[in-house]
Amino acid sequence: MQWLLQEFEDTQKLAEALDRLEIPYTWHKVVPFVGDLVPTPVVVDPNSVVMFGSYTLWRYAKANSYKPGVFKLNPFVQEQAWHPYLLNGADALFLTLRDLPKHLDDDGREWFLRPVDDSKEEPGNVKSTDEILGMADRVLRLDENEIPNGSLRHDTLLMLTKPVRILREWRVWVVEGHVVTYSLYKEGARVVYRHEIDDDAHVFAQHMVDLSPDYAQAYVIDVCRTEEGLKLLETNCLNAAGFYAADLLKLAAAIEDLG
Repeated sequence: MQWLLQEFEDTQKLAEALDRLEIPYTWHKVVPFVGDLVPTPVVVDPNSVVMFGSYTLWRYAKANSYKPGVFKLNPFVQEQAWHPYLLNGADALFLTLRDLPKHLDDDGREWFLRPVDDSKEEPGNVKSTDEILGMADRVLRLDENEIPNGSLRHDTLLMLTKPVRILREWRVWVVEGHVVTYSLYKEGARVVYRHEIDDDAHVFAQHMVDLSPDYAQAYVIDVCRTEEGLKLLETNCLNAAGFYAADLLKLAAAIEDLG
């Protein structure tokens, strides 16, 4: 597998794991707004290339027919098998940004909001209705031609759900249908990175993977413990997700085996 890395703190950690595994890689910068890589990679086999860095790398991977390149995902809310396990999935509202002013009452209510697509246009977070409507107003004032790639757009589909008290949150890395590694990243309101997962959460995560075996060759799935039990929070693109306290030796080896 040929590894192409964009330099970030997390990819530096990945590079250290690749060094220990004696797997070669090259560093590249991304030209803003254009998306070209500097230096231009010299690719031996486009069917054996993987890229790590910002989410926008998927465009370069697609343009150059790299495989696996970037493991792009379908929106996790489209997976019917997961619906019973989603955090407030049954009560979610799905609205494009342009429809927010027409369908969201400015009543001071708080919502957990995130884009349906795994696009990183807006990180998942809790906002009040006035904050959400203010955000929509700022974007809608712009002509769509003025909005750069990777930013919220008029037609961005958003999911809004009732905030739920989360006790613990884990990120789990999945390759070829198997949980490869994991990390605790939140306890209550505290951000904590530890390489650990509760036994039942590990079983739950693998069960989610088994329920949707054709979802993606590799991805990240975030699961959490609530007062009502274990829930599926979301999925993320493995190539652009933070590593927290994952075992990067195991992750790198699993991805290398794909080549």
